[in-house]
Amino acid sequence: MKKTFGFIIGSLRKKSFNRAVANYMASVVPADIDVKFIEIGDLPFYNEDLDAATPPAWQRLREEVKSVDALLFFTPEYNRTIPAALKNALDVGSRPYGQSAWGGKPGGIVSVSPGAIGGFGANHHLRQALTFLNVYTMQQPEAYIGNITASLDAEGKVVNEDTQNFLQSYIVAFVDWSKKF
Repeated sequence: MKKTFGFIIGSLRKKSFNRAVANYMASVVPADIDVKFIEIGDLPFYNEDLDAATPPAWQRLREEVKSVDALLFFTPEYNRTIPAALKNALDVGSRPYGQSAWGGKPGGIVSVSPGAIGGFGANHHLRQALTFLNVYTMQQPEAYIGNITASLDAEGKVVNEDTQNFLQSYIVAFVDWSKKF
């Protein structure tokens, strides 16, 4: 049976480095895996008062998360943590209380940054939130992609062979991880 991986990108920028990496990884998944990009840029900020008349974007996110077999998160690092848009998506998907869309799914984290430490802080903050949300986050290999601008061409495609090889090995490990659930 074909599985579907949900790719969630924490950066909203059109030419996002995280989107470039996610696009590359989507192109190298095995043929028996579908990739669904779950967009988060249109989500109103979580406010419990809105649960009474759920915004359509919230409902879409919750349904899309529930519909996938595994989740792969791509995050930049903003001030040593995850972007507000990604945190908001986690909050929206976890509500109403007791009805979280996230729980019980295998997950993985790829942090991408032009800086040298590759979004280490964001990666670990996201890992902490996913633990609470009952997403079974793959421990190894870890993916901190630093100095990303050296791995991309002018069109934003991943062209560095070492980076490509690492991302391919990561997706193979993630596919294996997802099969455990």
